[in-house]
Amino acid sequence: MDTIPYPAFDDSPAWASTDTSSSGDIIQDAIKKDKIVKEIVAAQENLRDLFDRVKSVQGDVDKLSSENETLQMYIDNLTMQMAKRR
Repeated sequence: MDTIPYPAFDDSPAWASTDTSSSGDIIQDAIKKDKIVKEIVAAQENLRDLFDRVKSVQGDVDKLSSENETLQMYIDNLTMQMAKRR
């Protein structure tokens, strides 16, 4: 069997920053990014809550609209019956 040579192992970390700033800056950047991610997640949760509320209210509106149509038909029928009696 032929052996395939592996490429040379590089000790440099794959996720290392190419920036030569101090580690304090990297930590501060990580903290800022974490804070932004948490704000985005919180905003998404708020949007989900609002969407659920909108769906609930829309269901209520649809139900009330249906009830209004039924009542309008009832009123129309009563009006026609009253007109026939005169």
